[in-house]
Amino acid sequence: MSDVAIRVEGLSKQYRIGGKQEKYRTLRDTLTDAVAAPFRRAGRLLRGQATGAAGLNEAIWALRDVSFEVKQGEVVGIIGANGAGKSTLLKLLSRITEPTEGYADVFGRVGSLLEVGTGFHPELTGRENVYLNGAILGMTREEIDRKFDEIVDFAGVEKFIDTPVKHYSSGMGLRLGFAVAAHLDPEILVVDEVLAVGDAAFQKKCLGKMGEVASEGRTVLFVSHNMAAVQNLCGRAIILHKGRIRLDSSVDNAVQSYLSSLQDAGAVSLAEREDRVGGKTFRFTEVTMLNKQKQPTNRIPMGDSVYFRINYTSSSADKLRNVFVTIRIEDMLGQYLFSVDTRIAGEEFTTLPAKGMLECMIPALPLLPGEYRLYLSSTVNNEIGDRIENAFRFTVDAADVFGSGWIPRPHKHGSYFVEHSWVSTPLPLPSQD
Repeated sequence: MSDVAIRVEGLSKQYRIGGKQEKYRTLRDTLTDAVAAPFRRAGRLLRGQATGAAGLNEAIWALRDVSFEVKQGEVVGIIGANGAGKSTLLKLLSRITEPTEGYADVFGRVGSLLEVGTGFHPELTGRENVYLNGAILGMTREEIDRKFDEIVDFAGVEKFIDTPVKHYSSGMGLRLGFAVAAHLDPEILVVDEVLAVGDAAFQKKCLGKMGEVASEGRTVLFVSHNMAAVQNLCGRAIILHKGRIRLDSSVDNAVQSYLSSLQDAGAVSLAEREDRVGGKTFRFTEVTMLNKQKQPTNRIPMGDSVYFRINYTSSSADKLRNVFVTIRIEDMLGQYLFSVDTRIAGEEFTTLPAKGMLECMIPALPLLPGEYRLYLSSTVNNEIGDRIENAFRFTVDAADVFGSGWIPRPHKHGSYFVEHSWVSTPLPLPSQD
């Protein structure tokens, strides 16, 4: 018997630019499209729009000629920038979509958590969706019964288990989705960015559960931008870049290679960056760090004031409404340290010019010496504006912040320093009588 859990050969996926995104389809959808297709084609001809093969010129390859094998019991990280093809790969392996070229053989039951609520029917309750997903995995009702209480307890949705999942928050949907995927005994667990949603306690539970699944000899494919989590969980990692495999190596080697590539990417003008989410109607074009003298720099002494200047543009000639911007500070392994947000600061930009500059000032940067990076995010009128990771990299240099002659050290004193002082007060000694 082969010890291969996943075999991928020449796997490719093509999407049409500007075309409708693939969605989960019912029989009614398929029949309706079949009936309506001739009328849609006739309409395009009357409007003078191209049909047939000519449209293929407006296509992109989300994945191109990807080949690899995963052994049973391996825990493999899939890493890469936004748009590298990670989620597309997992959707192909989970049979959510079909490849344009090549094939993927998966030997075993697959438990997938690719998006919040993936695989859930919104009209069914949490309880009904647990049993539905178990049935899809080929489990008997008795097998699901044995796991049910454990799933509900892990997800923390006891009060809402008989509520339709369409009424769940994104966090509740994620917790239940992960619990179902991890507890219904899949031979292969496929997880995409489970750490992107949920609080720290839930993230810790997820990592612990995935470690438990791996220790039981089951196969795990794990996509994350958190390199520390990838290193802790995986023994091997595959780097995807623009739909192709750049490197398939040990996890330490792959992570270091990926981080080195980010250093180069951080020097690219934001206006030209393609590895972003959004950026169509609102787009970050430049970010600059300034020291307390208002001079551009990428090095700052710990404890100094720092300015982040962000240029943006919009495809609309009208003023932008309800704009929120967040700067997230991460270490070089992708661990989220802290963020500064226009909403938190009470700066509600109800209107902004179509092109402009925003500036954020941090009076005393509380980071210990080391390398750090920025993640930029914006929301415009309650919709995603632009999101771009590794927008800027900078270095914090050691400094005697307290004038004591002692400098806090990373790893020994954490990631931050905190302004503080001490006093000594004598107390009476116990009586000797």
